[in-house]
Amino acid sequence: MRSDGIDRWLYPTPRGLYCEPADAYIDPASAVDRAIITHGHSDHARPGHGAVLATAETVAIMKVRLGEEAVGRFEAAPLGTVLHIGGVSVRLVPAGHILGSAQVVLEWNGQRAVVSGDYKRSADPTCLPFEPILCDVFVTEATFALPVFRHEPAASEVARLLTSLRRNPDRAHLVGAYGLGKCQRVIRLARDAGYDKPIYLHGAHMAVTELYQNHGIALGEIRAVADTKPADLAGALVLCPPSAVSDRWSRRFPDPVTAFASGWMRIKGRVRQSGVELPLVISDHADWPELIDTVLETQAEDVWVTHGRDDALVYELTRRGLKARALALVGFEDEGE
Repeated sequence: MRSDGIDRWLYPTPRGLYCEPADAYIDPASAVDRAIITHGHSDHARPGHGAVLATAETVAIMKVRLGEEAVGRFEAAPLGTVLHIGGVSVRLVPAGHILGSAQVVLEWNGQRAVVSGDYKRSADPTCLPFEPILCDVFVTEATFALPVFRHEPAASEVARLLTSLRRNPDRAHLVGAYGLGKCQRVIRLARDAGYDKPIYLHGAHMAVTELYQNHGIALGEIRAVADTKPADLAGALVLCPPSAVSDRWSRRFPDPVTAFASGWMRIKGRVRQSGVELPLVISDHADWPELIDTVLETQAEDVWVTHGRDDALVYELTRRGLKARALALVGFEDEGE
């Protein structure tokens, strides 16, 4: 098997997944000398590294979220460009998760491993689509790796949101959405569906949204809630961190329609726990069928499953005759969901 022996040069450590001949970690959980970062969410992109290799968009996101001096040195790699690090050929290809997200393709001694980072397969007008790569070992996430998770088309969920806005013209709609990726995707989908009014943002969402606009993502007129009179927010579309939907910040909106955009809204218990009126099943991760289809598309002989519901995915892949195992890497959460 071509995958035999890859775990001698690519393997998990307490700091994260380590490529020994390149002396580099992929999305390490703590500071290292050299890190390759798949995307800008905080459970993958951390400060303190000596050097970071990532896409230009991810570098920009890290600088905005963590600061210009967050790491010793940033190196922006164009997608598809092959770099040679310690004899290892390294290239980044689109992952379809958020702006700048990338899979890491590692080739050494005639073997190829692909580390997916987080990814999705559904269309997203704010980032490049996932690019499947044939490989010997595929390292996949498993955030929604249970058969119950079958995401709705995001455009259909945003259509439900806009319908509610039309039916409740005097009620602000507060949409809890994570600030990097989900927020901008919901905005763009609303614009694509014809919504042309100003969209209002919690202050925590402003900087990254401006970054998206600076990278050519058309989001229309964006206003800060803090700069707006409460009377002007009646019937408005407002995006905020999920925690803000029910905290003191939301009290400025009389009788709002509360919503939460997340793949977790597929689960009734999570909907009850969130307490929102309008659950929106919008995810930036692959669902169960997409995870299975993606693994099969890579034609990998060996599949390594990182964060998420790894046991179910390992079982299903093994049942299908593939070699699969859980890596049990630490430090990953659901920051992007």
